[in-house]
Amino acid sequence: MEIRNYEITKGNRTTSIVLMAVGLLAIVYGFATGHVQRAWANLLLSNFYLMAIALGAVFFLAVQYVAEVGWSVQVKRILMAMGTYLPFATGMMVLIFLFGHHHLYDWTHSENYHEGPHMDEILQGKSGYLNMAFYTIRLVLYALIWSGFALMVRKESLKEDELGGNSQYFKMSKMSAIFLVLFAVSSSTSAWDVLMSIDAHWFSTLFGWYTFAGMFVSSLTVITMFTLYLKGKGYLPQVNENHIHDLGKFMFAFSVFWTYLWFAQFMLIWYANLPEEVAYYIPRQGYFRPVFIANLLINFFVPFIILMTRDAKRRNGLLAFVGCIMLIGHWLDVYLMVMPGTVGEEASFGIQEIGTTCFFAGLFLFVTFRALSKAPVVPKHHPMMVESVHHHI
Repeated sequence: MEIRNYEITKGNRTTSIVLMAVGLLAIVYGFATGHVQRAWANLLLSNFYLMAIALGAVFFLAVQYVAEVGWSVQVKRILMAMGTYLPFATGMMVLIFLFGHHHLYDWTHSENYHEGPHMDEILQGKSGYLNMAFYTIRLVLYALIWSGFALMVRKESLKEDELGGNSQYFKMSKMSAIFLVLFAVSSSTSAWDVLMSIDAHWFSTLFGWYTFAGMFVSSLTVITMFTLYLKGKGYLPQVNENHIHDLGKFMFAFSVFWTYLWFAQFMLIWYANLPEEVAYYIPRQGYFRPVFIANLLINFFVPFIILMTRDAKRRNGLLAFVGCIMLIGHWLDVYLMVMPGTVGEEASFGIQEIGTTCFFAGLFLFVTFRALSKAPVVPKHHPMMVESVHHHI
């Protein structure tokens, strides 16, 4: 059965545009009222958060092809549609750095590298990696690798709809294998660049994995919510409770994985109690302590307690409810990575934070739903379609 419905964007287009309009007003308000540093920090926070969600979907898609997974055929077009947001997100990430770096990254300040009272020997030692030219080159490479794969695999999938056969499938599997190797490197280095270099004196060997875990669980949550929405609207008639159960298991498992990495990073630094390491956590357990505690409670205890049972993972309303909480929780996680090192004690929750997130969320929804409307929601001629239709656990 082919489903190619251009009306999928009707109500969602209006919602997306309203979100973007409200968000744009909040962004302009931040700059106009003189809260420039806070405005740039919010742009970085919200753009990275939505970019990570799209990137997690593309990573999950690549895993499906390399592992020759059959059950996920019904939701692959959702992953591809989310991936079409990456060119926008990565492009904005480059612009945010080029125009806002002075407000976000201390290592870009030239006085840190000249003889005098402001000279910073630690930053001088890292200047071979943390410098404007090399940093910008890396951001552009991330954009090309991530966006290029997302667009190419979608193109091949649509070609598979027209031609049938297995040639496109095997081609996408090879592309996915190459992408996963590049992703293994770029996902960590991008976390170091965009987030960890905000606190350039500090480093953690777990930071890349920790950021990936938060990114991936957020992405799985959005994939699940798109699946539930499209099924409820009749676009995914062959998605059954077993597909939903698998998505729920992924949400549960990777929320536990995120907690393991959160604890491993925090516990080792707390136990060693070295000044150069605890400097990262001191502000996060001071002024930001309520957010620090809420981060753990929301992102671990809520999904762990509610999604532990089999029945919970098969209840669509409950999954959607927990998903909303998890998305808020992992937004707080990124908030804790960005705000203490950029805005410090002037950070808060208000119009700028909510509005900026609304802008990027609206753009993400607009781009994703537009991609979903331009092709069949369910792939045609996929070699594992029968396995997916009859998926049972």
